[in-house]
Amino acid sequence: MGSQCGRRIPKSGPRLRELFLALLVCLLIFFSGHEALGHGGSSEIFPPVDLNGRQVTLEAAASQDNTGDDQQISISFLDFDSKITLRDVIFHIRAERGNQFLFEQEFRADNGFLVFNFISGDAYPVTLEEETGGNFFGSLLGLDSRKINVTGPKLAEGGLYRFDVSVLAADGYSEKLDKPLVYNVGISIPQTVRHEIAHPDYGPQIIQTITYYDELSDFNYNIYSKEISFSMPFDWTAENIEQTTVIHQELVIPKEFGDLLVSGFSMYINDIKLSDSIVSIDDFVPETRTVHFIVNQQELLNVLMNNKQDGINFLVKPWDKSRLGAVTENGQFRVYVSWDPERLESDSEAVFSFDITDVFLKDKPVAVNYNFSVTYNEKVIFEQNGVSTDSREMHNTAEFVIPSGVSGIIHLNFSNLDYNSRATISVPVIVDSMVPDQGTISIPSWVRSSVGWWSDGTIDDETFLQGIGFLIKNDIIQVPQTQQVKASQEIPSWIRSSAGWWSDGTIDDETFVSSLQFLIERGIIPV
Repeated sequence: MGSQCGRRIPKSGPRLRELFLALLVCLLIFFSGHEALGHGGSSEIFPPVDLNGRQVTLEAAASQDNTGDDQQISISFLDFDSKITLRDVIFHIRAERGNQFLFEQEFRADNGFLVFNFISGDAYPVTLEEETGGNFFGSLLGLDSRKINVTGPKLAEGGLYRFDVSVLAADGYSEKLDKPLVYNVGISIPQTVRHEIAHPDYGPQIIQTITYYDELSDFNYNIYSKEISFSMPFDWTAENIEQTTVIHQELVIPKEFGDLLVSGFSMYINDIKLSDSIVSIDDFVPETRTVHFIVNQQELLNVLMNNKQDGINFLVKPWDKSRLGAVTENGQFRVYVSWDPERLESDSEAVFSFDITDVFLKDKPVAVNYNFSVTYNEKVIFEQNGVSTDSREMHNTAEFVIPSGVSGIIHLNFSNLDYNSRATISVPVIVDSMVPDQGTISIPSWVRSSVGWWSDGTIDDETFLQGIGFLIKNDIIQVPQTQQVKASQEIPSWIRSSAGWWSDGTIDDETFVSSLQFLIERGIIPV
């Protein structure tokens, strides 16, 4: 491919045309952003097959329309050796995005090359509108340049686009192939979704998911365990895995969200732990950290051997949740911090332990000068200067009493490391956390009125169940973790009585929560 892109162009007409076609394909592949991969990549190149004595292939590549947010995917039918597209090709294409059917149609391409431009529209059905002629390459080569606008809900937002492509004719529209050449194409375009976390301590926080495979759903953040979960469609067959080179997912986390500034994460797929080597953390952007998960074929095959679930259910678990880590502004040092006790309280003693490591020495502890301070509402409540230890066994410590009245976010600040003014970081931690210990019961008092209305028939069952389910799912009502063990659609009469007694104070929170757990176990309350 590279040698064809760099070949000198003679002045002869027909040859000029062929070489510019080759240049067009090379540019599209180069600017697609990634190497050619299998399903789940941003481009795909198929092994060559014989067609009338020469080797041919199909290539597909993704790019973004430089005039807007539309996503584009090109499909070209090529001579494998010269990388020149064949002329007068008939394609039959069936297209899907995720599980959404888009279109099925036959297309004629004078230059063996099609561009599908995906546009987000308001409603179904998906519509196709073809554009011809007018651009630089089309006029230069004397050919009509084909672009097909595909408009439908969310089509420009990215995800996994699948094409079942049959080549029916090539080198002449009348030259029908005795047996069509069939290709199953899977092209991924990164899709970013923002998820707002209403955290009791840190306030509103935004976690972004970026998928380079298929659309994600069911995102959830557990404020107790600090675990993140989400789901994605996936076909658990050996054939699909064979075409899937990698599944790449990313989490973008604000550095002000201290709970997730942990030193590492583990990923589980369908309750099966993957190798820690698939995870890498990019801490070199000042305001966010990006966690990459690169799941390769071998990991997928390992899951396949033990998998009992449909699709992919991702679970991201933080490592030691009481040990945070962050990289300095200049990217040179990584500082790890932990503290005792784990739940910090105002007007009490706390011991902070920290290690200063060199990023370029694989996080080896180093002896450097440092300035350490603790601030609350931008006021310094503790300071300490010194030289850090380079021992892996010993840790630097700072011990002080957290003043009374200090509650919420405090910042642990490290600055002027090794006398470098840009070697600075700030780690947020919580004093007097509003998050209760996992397993405790907490119900806001205003919920009593709603429960009372249901018990006396003012609101119906569906409204009550959906409302209680929403409150539990969003941690407004906190109940011990409960698993569904059987399915039922009927609410026993004693539940309504229990709700009425709780709303008027006859029974306590623990007794009422046992009623809610009963409904969760039977799948009556959706959580």
